Amino acid sequence: MALSPSRRPPLAEEVTAKLRNMIHSGEWPLHQRIPSEPGLMTDLGVSRGTLREAIKALAHSGMLEVRRGDGTYVRATSEISGAARRMYQDHTEAHILEVRLGLDTQAARLAARNATPGDVAALRALLTDRTRAWNSEDYEGWARADWGFHERVAQASGNPLLHELYVSFGAAVHGDLLKQLRRPGFDGLQHEGHELLLAAIEQRNEDTAVATVNRNLNSCAEWLAA
Repeated sequence: MALSPSRRPPLAEEVTAKLRNMIHSGEWPLHQRIPSEPGLMTDLGVSRGTLREAIKALAHSGMLEVRRGDGTYVRATSEISGAARRMYQDHTEAHILEVRLGLDTQAARLAARNATPGDVAALRALLTDRTRAWNSEDYEGWARADWGFHERVAQASGNPLLHELYVSFGAAVHGDLLKQLRRPGFDGLQHEGHELLLAAIEQRNEDTAVATVNRNLNSCAEWLAA
């Protein structure tokens, strides 16, 4: 019996996979514009139509965003993150915070169990950046460092799926952080869920890590309800 020839995937699927890997690997950073169409056509050796089909597929999945007259930007690092970002648009801030509470507490517990010395050093550096940015009134930088700290805790959990799901909250949480600046008397350097969480992670104290996360997010919930 003759073997049927192996089927090679369509060229557009191959190109889509290559572009996806560039995003996954960080070669194309989140929120940054990807290389121009002519450059990609040359680098990949494909036609304009094939390239546009691949970009369209990743835009549909939520990983890329095509901005007419401006270029194409990385919106999410995976299809999961892209789909989650679209879903968040249909839900309230309170609903998002309730889901985040579950992810944050589990991330904190696992980070206290699994974090490496490298994780701890990275978390400490992010808190230093957070303090410096707040004290210099660089509020965009403060929000990036604050979110970066929480995302790094999720990475330190050692659970790549939890980390991927957590990353999908990035845009929503970043926006909420900047909204909180308008609250009278808001303190951008709360120790709950930050310095106290890092101390608990260093001490491998899972219960304390979870408790400080709960206190921090309950404070956020009270702010949303006010």
